[in-house]
Amino acid sequence: KFVISRFDPDQDEEPRSQQYEIPVQSDWKVLDAINFIKDEIDGSLSHRWSCRMAVCGSCGMMVNGEPKLTCKTSLAQYGGTVRIEPLANFPIVRDLVVDIDGFMNKFESVKPWIISAKERAVEEGTHAQSPAELDAFKQFSMCINCMLCYSACPVVANEPDFIGPAAIALGHRYNMDSRDEGQDERNEIFRGEGTVFLCQRMQRGLPEECRSGSSRQPGEVQRRDRLGDGPGSAPGRRLGWRVPRIPAPWRRRNPARRGPPRRANPAPGVPVGACVSTRSSERRV
Repeated sequence: KFVISRFDPDQDEEPRSQQYEIPVQSDWKVLDAINFIKDEIDGSLSHRWSCRMAVCGSCGMMVNGEPKLTCKTSLAQYGGTVRIEPLANFPIVRDLVVDIDGFMNKFESVKPWIISAKERAVEEGTHAQSPAELDAFKQFSMCINCMLCYSACPVVANEPDFIGPAAIALGHRYNMDSRDEGQDERNEIFRGEGTVFLCQRMQRGLPEECRSGSSRQPGEVQRRDRLGDGPGSAPGRRLGWRVPRIPAPWRRRNPARRGPPRRANPAPGVPVGACVSTRSSERRV
């Protein structure tokens, strides 16, 4: 049985639930079931999907309260009832489709392109990079923009203006690119309201579904180092922050030293207190 969130902006004031019972095959993914319902039972159901190979990032949804890529999430891991909802922390357009304009605006705000102080002359040739220079930013360039990290992030839930993990990773990708000369411009953006300093720890609470791992890497820690407020900086060491090893995920600190979260994370499946805002007095260790 599938319980799917439905919302028609012309008729509904709030999302409602609708149940469907369908035959399933053992090798089906969640997306296969949604497509079956759409094609065979209810053609009015709206959802996004494209590649079915966990590359396009289009089919992210909440499955039993957790953000998942439905094209790679097997039905076999769930019981008799599967609840499917649109991604949390996004405005709903219709049924399982969310509005991503705000997400894309946050991406654009970090200037995700190569900035050059002076255009390179043609006769100077191409911008050559060594394997080491490529490795410095490659991890952060593999994000598929699935938005799962935004749906799981409690800071995004509490602070809608927070720029978010994927945009931070994207800006960091260009700052680490040896061909780029726009670090000063981006660092001014990262020092502004709603950016990196709202997030106390980047890794915890983000979904394991992140295909590239870019939003689960300590890009924000490295960003804070460059801004002079990171774990490797003098202020960061005084705050007791620890620098994780790349690409290992963030390590847990002693929970007894952590201040309470602003409020319970609204996304089921994400530990309460997994991440807290660092506004004003809430930056605690």
